[in-house]
Amino acid sequence: MTHSDWRFRLREHRATFATAAMFALIFALYIGKHPVGWSTPVLTTAANKGVLLAIVAMAQTLPVLTAGIDLSVGMVFVLANCLASHLVVGSAWQAGLGCAAVLATGALCGLLNGVIIVYGRLQPIITTLATGIVYFGLALGLRPVPGGDVHAGLADALTGALPGGIPAMLVVLAAVVLVVWVPYRRSVTGRAALAIGSSEAASYMSGVAIGRAKLVTYTLAGLLAAIGGLLLTFVTYSGEASSAIGGVYTLNSIAAVVIGGTSLAGGAGSAIGSIFGAFVLRTIGDLLFVFDLEPLWQPLFQGVILLAAVSFGSLRLLKVGNRLELFR
Repeated sequence: MTHSDWRFRLREHRATFATAAMFALIFALYIGKHPVGWSTPVLTTAANKGVLLAIVAMAQTLPVLTAGIDLSVGMVFVLANCLASHLVVGSAWQAGLGCAAVLATGALCGLLNGVIIVYGRLQPIITTLATGIVYFGLALGLRPVPGGDVHAGLADALTGALPGGIPAMLVVLAAVVLVVWVPYRRSVTGRAALAIGSSEAASYMSGVAIGRAKLVTYTLAGLLAAIGGLLLTFVTYSGEASSAIGGVYTLNSIAAVVIGGTSLAGGAGSAIGSIFGAFVLRTIGDLLFVFDLEPLWQPLFQGVILLAAVSFGSLRLLKVGNRLELFR
């Protein structure tokens, strides 16, 4: 790779690097102030909370890259949680089949979003707002009251720590990135999604398969949201149809996407940046705990950081006449 190639890569991913540096700074402050400090229980707890939002933020990133949005990711997350509390039980093979059914349901929800958007020609924000309500209704039908169970061995393995104190959840997150995001980003569909986000009209004139790209994108978003809901079941050992949980995860996923440097106008960004954005949001709440501040301050800190991230992105866009200049 030539020097100019490295320079291009660094400029392309500078927002991701900046978000990663922000997370490292905030997390170092958190660990330094924590009474226990750097220890396996602290790291595992932080990872279990952060990875849930990180995966939902990944789900949100994919539609945003196409200049769309998915307001149903939080409700798919809740639906998967409720469904898993029914299906991921019994013997190991029964639990495995249950996991597959939960993930297939999430992908189906995402595919339904995509079909309505592509063939119904409705705006993503309206479509996913409506389908999100439907998915929450299904979750409420499955779990009118919180409860259920999950395969204990599988839950313990995925929410505990590996030899060396490495949180298992981080390994799960890395696997999701390698299996879902990396192939998607390097595929023709992934490149098409970025082209659509930059200019859908130009993409159409260039022969890009817009419909297929959007169908795949929203299907993968539903799959990722279902992975997050499945992991939530492993963390809580139960299912709960909570509109509050769904709403919080949806809004925080959008915030994580923005903090991670992905443009809400589409065409530029990375799921890796969204992951670090999610970790930043989660660590802010932990900082309030170790500094013994009122929880009511958390929205203020999150809002300030989000506003700063949006302002930074807006300043970059105001300086260019063509989005391609962002990568020069």
